[in-house]
Amino acid sequence: MGTYRVMRQDDNGNRFLVAKDLDGAEAQRLAAEFEARGHKQLYWVEAAEAAGAAGASAPSEVAEAPEAP
Repeated sequence: MGTYRVMRQDDNGNRFLVAKDLDGAEAQRLAAEFEARGHKQLYWVEAAEAAGAAGASAPSEVAEAPEAP
């Protein structure tokens, strides 16, 4: 079973790691929760193994979760 991470892209195209080491269902739930808040950022889920294999550079910091309204 693989692990997944939730990523975020802001209005300027900067990408951030939001959460890592999640199972697929939890990652999807978290991404959907952030998307539902209506911010302009884009959230998505990617497999941790696939991201590393594709040569994507991992962000150096984990973004703080936005506060609920």
